[in-house]
Amino acid sequence: MFLEGLDELDRKITELLIGNARMSYSDIGQQVGISRVAVKMRVQSLERRGIIEEYTTIINPQKISGAVSCYFEIETSPETFSQVVDALLDNETITQIYRVTGNNRLHVHAVAANREEMERLIREVIDPLPGLLRCSCNMILSRIKDIKGLRL
Repeated sequence: MFLEGLDELDRKITELLIGNARMSYSDIGQQVGISRVAVKMRVQSLERRGIIEEYTTIINPQKISGAVSCYFEIETSPETFSQVVDALLDNETITQIYRVTGNNRLHVHAVAANREEMERLIREVIDPLPGLLRCSCNMILSRIKDIKGLRL
């Protein structure tokens, strides 16, 4: 479906890495039937081609006492859209920015250490955005399902 450029072996390797990104090349090789060196070459090729973008540790902010996670839906005037994006890109509390369908709309995720930091973000960054037409904010109460990246 999404994986036209991958052969069956690359699909199997990718599935194993999605399940455990720390899996050794030797363990992957044993499961897919090729050598450790061949696995390494295939993984490096997937990385070079941009299919595998990164290996990371994901911290669940809801498990950290006091952390606050919010999603913002922001609509701006067309003339100020790029200025708004630039202002949001520079802020460390903002973790994700997506352009979505609609009139100059952005979907923005922010994680703050506490309510005071989130309120400061809203007051000092979001509210004064140039050309701001509309903004809604939804605080995340609990994570029910959260899948990162493409599932094979």
